[in-house]
Amino acid sequence: MEKLQEILDSVSNFVWGPVMLVLLVGTGIFLTIRLRFLPWRNLPSALKMVFSPESRKTDKGEGDISPFSALMTALAGTIGTGNIVGVATAMITGGPGALVWMWIAAAFGISTKYAECTLAIKYRETNSKGEMCGGPMYTIKNAFKHKKPAIVLAGAFAVFTVLASFGIGNMSQANSISSSLNDTFSIPNWITGVVLAILTGVIIFGGIKSISKVSSVLVPVMAVFYIVFGLIVIFSNYKNIPAGLGTIWSMAFGGKAVAGGIAGTITASVMDSIRYGVSRGVFSNEAGLGSAAITASSVTTDSHVKQGYINMCGTFIDTIIVCSITGLAIASSGLLGTTDANGKLLDGASLTLAAFESVLGKPGAIVVSIGILLFAWSTILGWEYQGEKALEFLFKNRTICYIYRIVFAVMVYFGSVAALDIAWSFSDIANGLMAIPNLICLLALSGKLAKDTKAYQKVLNEEKAKKTKS
Repeated sequence: MEKLQEILDSVSNFVWGPVMLVLLVGTGIFLTIRLRFLPWRNLPSALKMVFSPESRKTDKGEGDISPFSALMTALAGTIGTGNIVGVATAMITGGPGALVWMWIAAAFGISTKYAECTLAIKYRETNSKGEMCGGPMYTIKNAFKHKKPAIVLAGAFAVFTVLASFGIGNMSQANSISSSLNDTFSIPNWITGVVLAILTGVIIFGGIKSISKVSSVLVPVMAVFYIVFGLIVIFSNYKNIPAGLGTIWSMAFGGKAVAGGIAGTITASVMDSIRYGVSRGVFSNEAGLGSAAITASSVTTDSHVKQGYINMCGTFIDTIIVCSITGLAIASSGLLGTTDANGKLLDGASLTLAAFESVLGKPGAIVVSIGILLFAWSTILGWEYQGEKALEFLFKNRTICYIYRIVFAVMVYFGSVAALDIAWSFSDIANGLMAIPNLICLLALSGKLAKDTKAYQKVLNEEKAKKTKS
């Protein structure tokens, strides 16, 4: 078993290595330029659309849920333990400068997320129950002229998605929840597992409408909750903010090899900052992996481009806002690079927890634990839908999808009580491999995407002109 774990770890490191990161960020750069920076230029208006009353309505076009619900359900799948644990790990292994590279990767990831969601909505289908089905697998199947290679690519994406849904979208999240609740509140893992499995089962058996209703409440509440307490930690350490930001920027672009003072003692090269910042950023917001496009396809909309703009806000919220709160809270706390009472380097959840505790005391640990609980559970719900739709694409059989729901809920329990490292490694590899068919799809269809984006920009310009006159 140890030998198998070593092999899987090696494969995972290769899949998530420099080549994949270059492909992911490189595709984002290419799309940003090909789209004439319109995703960036339209981000402010897109954020306004997200929080407008119209985004909660389902009276325009066809679909299953509102634009706001579609975004929140997609965010449920991306905002997870990576926003708390992943950021801390990146700042330890890649130095404080990794946070800057998370921002850079997210900036170009906005264009990637826009592209995959826009295309998924354009090429989606309706199943026998009248529900919308979409995502990179349907985009590849319906948009590519050469059908045999298209079916292979689409099928590969769907298989990888199903595998990833059980690991990164299920067991790893459940394990993070049970471990956190056990450490903070001494709740036995099996109790957490039973409760989580039952709650998950009840919600996912209601389908996308049930999942979206929960996500539309859970995601905004958990985000605001975490952001508010994170800002309290940051501004309570306001004297450390200038030094913390200085260290972050200097280590991101080759200032110092060792961060000291406010950042503790962390040795990291610029390449370490780039590698771990980009990888953790992509791991958090999933731009380029294609997972969010599956959820985006369920939306009720009369414009695939408009909804693409709304869904790209997910990357901004996930990384630029939520991950930044964690990163700045750690950087301003002065605990980065320090050790605990046992002489062990503070890392992952323990580092974020210590940063919050430094200002809030014991309630700080409770805040982080609740954050992990809500973030991770929302990820479980979001990924169930994505995995189910991928399975439906492969088998076109609703019975299999219902069986999947049962198995998925049961695996939540097993993830809570067991350290299934091998299963997680498999899913980690599958999660990374999802990107390959998706990126091929985005690059191949970038011309059509640019044409649709340019056409919709004329509509936006006309709307702005009318508002200006009135």
